Amino acid sequence: MKQVYLDTFGCQMNVADTDRMELILFHSGYRRTLEKEDADLILVNTCSIREKAEQKIFSLFGGLKPLKMANPDLILGLTGCLGQQDGEKLLQRMPYLDFVMGPDQVDGIAQAVDRVRDTGKSFVWTGFDREKAYTIPELPMPKAPGPSTFVNIIKGCDKFCTFCVVPFTRGREKSREPDELYREIRQLVDHGAKEIILLGQNVNSYGKRGLHNPIPFHELLYGVAEIPGVERLRFTTSHPNDFTRDTIRAYRDIGILVNHLHLPVQSGNNEVLKAMRRDHTIEEYRDLLMELKSEVPDIALSTDIIVGFPGETGSAFEDTLKIMQEIGYSSSFMFAYSPRPGTPANELTDSVPEETKKQRLQETIALQNRLTAEQGLSYIGKNVEVLIEGRSSKPGYTFKGRTPQYWNVNIEGREGMKPGDTVSVKVEQVSGHSLNGPLAREANSKSSLHPSGA
Repeated sequence: MKQVYLDTFGCQMNVADTDRMELILFHSGYRRTLEKEDADLILVNTCSIREKAEQKIFSLFGGLKPLKMANPDLILGLTGCLGQQDGEKLLQRMPYLDFVMGPDQVDGIAQAVDRVRDTGKSFVWTGFDREKAYTIPELPMPKAPGPSTFVNIIKGCDKFCTFCVVPFTRGREKSREPDELYREIRQLVDHGAKEIILLGQNVNSYGKRGLHNPIPFHELLYGVAEIPGVERLRFTTSHPNDFTRDTIRAYRDIGILVNHLHLPVQSGNNEVLKAMRRDHTIEEYRDLLMELKSEVPDIALSTDIIVGFPGETGSAFEDTLKIMQEIGYSSSFMFAYSPRPGTPANELTDSVPEETKKQRLQETIALQNRLTAEQGLSYIGKNVEVLIEGRSSKPGYTFKGRTPQYWNVNIEGREGMKPGDTVSVKVEQVSGHSLNGPLAREANSKSSLHPSGA
């Protein structure tokens, strides 16, 4: 078999797209290699959500150019959101590229590679087919998917937040038929998956567009929960405008729906939210989460935050810190605003100085670190349920996994455990967003030997 090297930047949707391309290429005679120098084909699945991500991508391709010069038969492909956004510009900037593809062309990766081999000419393949249904053809799986695995349920976004490139790089919303999703999940479970993560730019909009048999998102949750073998159910990412009371009730009613929600707030100030075109107020956002907390008291909440958006005053920034403390997020993805080509916000005056952005970002990170540390300390001495995902890289620990609340856990335990097992771990140490400790029964055994705690 030929060898393909795959690299991924960006969100979970890109991770899922890379996994899909790997599967398609396997059935076309490729196996994955971790060494760029051994590859016959190198694919970089790109992100354009932030300027920093683009810079990393260009730096990576600069390092790949000598491999292409030394081996003209090596095929270099750029896929993903940057490909959709810049298309021909990328070939002009990097003429050694063989092809550029957008996210909507993922299932055509084998045809793209064949086209390069047949013609020897570079090309760009982007765009959206708005009339075509969103479907992912089933393929035999050559390897187990892992204990926790993504399932794309919807692609694109119709929200058009002023800072976001997603509607332009991934297109408008399209949902997959529920019966197709159920079949895929059954296949994944048959191959060893224990936790299913439903994925989309806005999963709560599932069912609103592109379905012959439409059902709302909360009904999909109930349907997945009925599939035998699914032990945990998650979803990401949500939008406050589409997160319904029916979904809150699903959290209350569905035992395998884990107690974690990622709900981006972006800003704690109404004027900034209006400029971002988020179409909700911070009061509506807060009320929604307070209702969720009342139904599911031990739910963990995470979010996205942008600081330094055009027009953000010092007082507006303080509102963001205030909502962070009030909600008590367990973790956050935090960014300083950078203008993105093609977005409405790119036309606004970038009024916040870079140094101010950096200062506000550091304050936000410091606050989140404190909130995370406070919550982490509350786990000390307690037993937590962990789904083992793989080997731990932390010295002194054998395996790693996650709690239902999405905390990382490093496990000090004997051999005999394996990925996919669910175990109880006694938390003895906290490091950042990671809980560390032995298996609960081993901890009990140790405490019985040393009742004084020595």
